[in-house]
Amino acid sequence: MNTASKTSKRKQQTEAPSGVRENTSRKKMGGLSNAELMERARQIRRTIIEMVHAAGCGHPGGSLGLTDILTVLYFDILNHRPEQPDWPERDRLLISNGHVSPVRYAAMKAAGYFRKLDIMSFRRLGSPFQGHPSTRYLPEVENSSGSLGQGLSQAVALALGLKMQGRTGRVFCGISDGECGEGMTWEAATAAVHYRSPVIAFMDYNGIQIDGRTRDVCDLGDLEKKFSAFGWKTITIDGHDFDALRTAFRDARQYDAGPQMILCKTVIGKGVSYMEDDPGWHGKAPNDELAAQALRELSS
Repeated sequence: MNTASKTSKRKQQTEAPSGVRENTSRKKMGGLSNAELMERARQIRRTIIEMVHAAGCGHPGGSLGLTDILTVLYFDILNHRPEQPDWPERDRLLISNGHVSPVRYAAMKAAGYFRKLDIMSFRRLGSPFQGHPSTRYLPEVENSSGSLGQGLSQAVALALGLKMQGRTGRVFCGISDGECGEGMTWEAATAAVHYRSPVIAFMDYNGIQIDGRTRDVCDLGDLEKKFSAFGWKTITIDGHDFDALRTAFRDARQYDAGPQMILCKTVIGKGVSYMEDDPGWHGKAPNDELAAQALRELSS
């Protein structure tokens, strides 16, 4: 049986006039304190290092930078059921910058997904944990990603579709600041406002992409002002502040009159001293010595 067939078997598993929505059916995993979320995030960061080191390749920098955000989403915000990943009323989380797959896999594993799968098979031949997520092999990830700029378009359309169907689930979408250099991102931004898509997007706003600093590769200017000018509801927060993250996402859930962008100021390589704010760690694995150092720094 090929990998796709195995995956197929595993898979068989009211809008208010003001634009404010109250979803009374939420059954999220919340109730954790900030200290408990920080501990989950620490463990997820350790898993990211272990995965990328074992594979000998991958993208640790952005994954570490997004860890706090995905921890808050999976353990406090998202309405989801790991034991029933295809639950029709679930919230959907799409990740446009798919190369940060280590944090997605690690956070989902910590939240209760993939119980019978070996996450340490990351990037190995035949593993469902591809370097860039694919719903063909892992339907729980909601969207296949890799080509930058496409995720926001997918999320805008999906949010509209769920709204038309009267579903209660919300659509969240992670994008990177670097991919805002892609024209497709701004086509999606325009369409989202025109059709009033209730998508909740968040940006990994670390100022770094594969070729260096975004200001040097292609200066993107003030991205909050740009999205706001397009008609998006926007806010900029510290992407490592648990209170700010929880408040921003909770507030976003209560609004569905149009698209929202939460710009999260993050630090690439967060939690590992030699990786922090270093573009060189966008896409390479640490050697044995550096991996051991990272795990020591993330030990408590």
